[in-house]
Amino acid sequence: MKIGILSRNKKLYSTQRLVEAVESRGHEVRVIDTLKCYMDITSSSPAIWYHGEKLEGFDAIIPRIGASITQYGLSVIRQFEMMGAYTLTESIALGRSRDKLRSLQLLSRKGVGMPKTGFAHSVDNTKDLISLVGGAPLVIKLTEGTQGKGVVLAETNKAAESVIDAFRELKADFLIQEFIKEAGGSDVRCLVIGKKVVAAMERTAAEGEFRSNLHRGGTAALTKLTPEERATAVKAAQCMGLNVAGVDILRSNRGPLVMEVNSSPGLEGIEKSTHKDIAGMIVEFVEANAKPNNTRTKGKG
Repeated sequence: MKIGILSRNKKLYSTQRLVEAVESRGHEVRVIDTLKCYMDITSSSPAIWYHGEKLEGFDAIIPRIGASITQYGLSVIRQFEMMGAYTLTESIALGRSRDKLRSLQLLSRKGVGMPKTGFAHSVDNTKDLISLVGGAPLVIKLTEGTQGKGVVLAETNKAAESVIDAFRELKADFLIQEFIKEAGGSDVRCLVIGKKVVAAMERTAAEGEFRSNLHRGGTAALTKLTPEERATAVKAAQCMGLNVAGVDILRSNRGPLVMEVNSSPGLEGIEKSTHKDIAGMIVEFVEANAKPNNTRTKGKG
């Protein structure tokens, strides 16, 4: 098979591991910088060009699209889909998962447990919005934030009002969520491939920090999931339509609560914590689901 990996940096751990996994299985692989792709959009012969070369004959594409380039990344994935390539992360699924409000609405509609959440563009009475989630302490999140950025813990209603008013002044979209105190500054990252949780780690926030992201200094350790946690993680990934997802779960007194569904989960933390070959599992899934691209020979000769 000819497999392309959409990644802006071939030196990233996740990209390197995927390249190793593809090559170890005897496939051809190429890392493609998403932002350096440019597209020829025609009804008869859609194409993608890259450094003056026409990209052709890819059987499968593994997107690793950063949040900052979501919109252009979606366009590139859609173009590969039009060209007949199997995309591990489909454009529609990526779009769903990157819109925090939409993703939470989809989870809510399917009855997936999640923290109480409020959202508003302009609310005259901030106190009403705060009361929707049970008051302080509460978490305020920018809808565009990633890796714990744009996430604030407000420990009092007064502090919450100040942060909300500041975000409004910046004309930033945000949502507020109840703070799950019993989680103790920890969450569980479940790595879902297909219809199965293949690995899980518990992430614990650094001292003085409430965000457990590894990028914020958090630590990770192997953890054992309950059947309910496994089922919740798989259901959350399926709500987004994602074949591969990192589902972040809080352990609460009322069961597992989904905090976020990540469409491009990093592999370093979970591989090192669980000692599992996640990259290999991802490539095995591609092998099982991708079909030979029947456009491979078009335009040649």
